[in-house]
Amino acid sequence: MLTKPTTLQRGDTVATVSPSWGGAGEPELKWRYKQGVKRLEEVFGLTVVPMPNSLKGADYLYQNPKARAEDLMTAFRDPSIKAIFANIGGEDSIRLLPYVDFTVIQNNPKIFIGYSDVTISHLFCHKAGISSFYGPAILTDFAENVEMNPYTVEMVNRTLFSNEIIGEIEPAESWTSERLEWIEPNKHIRRTMNQNTGYELLQGSGTVKGRLIGGCMEVLEFAKGTELWPDTEYWNDSILFFETSEEKPAPNLIRYWLRNYAAQGILQKANGIILGKPQDEKYYKEYKVEILKVMKEYQLEQLPILYNLNFGHTEPKFILPYGAMAEIDCEHKTFSILENGVV
Repeated sequence: MLTKPTTLQRGDTVATVSPSWGGAGEPELKWRYKQGVKRLEEVFGLTVVPMPNSLKGADYLYQNPKARAEDLMTAFRDPSIKAIFANIGGEDSIRLLPYVDFTVIQNNPKIFIGYSDVTISHLFCHKAGISSFYGPAILTDFAENVEMNPYTVEMVNRTLFSNEIIGEIEPAESWTSERLEWIEPNKHIRRTMNQNTGYELLQGSGTVKGRLIGGCMEVLEFAKGTELWPDTEYWNDSILFFETSEEKPAPNLIRYWLRNYAAQGILQKANGIILGKPQDEKYYKEYKVEILKVMKEYQLEQLPILYNLNFGHTEPKFILPYGAMAEIDCEHKTFSILENGVV
């Protein structure tokens, strides 16, 4: 069982970190960072402190993975900091691994949230035995043009600010992956929203429960075979959550990656799988074909799989607490988190 962090309260101090790409510190993106921080302050009543290296820019942080890891350690060590928000993802936070002190994380459980390449930092937390949160980031969801999406705001409140059971996660009514340039004049332009079709059951029947584990599929590939890869026991009776990045990986890669999970015995240990909406819904149908193909290859046609959920590289998004008990109801095509995320 993973240790749950403490509930966030209005007035709490929180840290922002850049464990991967250092874009939050680039001069032309500072406005975007400030906008995300402003939302934390105004929408959620938090006091925000950037970690010492987090705004030093993309070049510096790329060249200094140790500085990025130090920011994480500083944020976990500091008892005045109640939660840690990732500014954005990237693609090289696996380089932090040599500099991470897992006992610091273990001894200071607190909310840590982000998505994409932040999957690696979630695996740091997982190895340290604490539950972290696969969810929104500062430069994307919190700094959304015009205002934060109400769906995301509700999910932050339900997951981080309440110790009640999170409960059923309804599909968002609409979604967007529209790429509007991050230039200040665009801050007043809303991105185009698309009607959401809701969750789709790819296969399976009945109701299954399991503990949540997963992340961004491309990033999980960086961790395979390292000390970060979760022990066998963590995959038992799990609900796997997978999503793909803005790079929109080719469908054959989904096939290759899932075959590896089957070869490791992970798919066979799982009680179910949920998959996030592909960005722009590109390869929406093609991914389904590949997923079902691998399930057939490994005689896993009965494994419940729910598709097109609002997490990962799409907005708005809900939040997945690692290790929390969740449920897929195939008959009603619903997904629920059966526990509180925080205590």
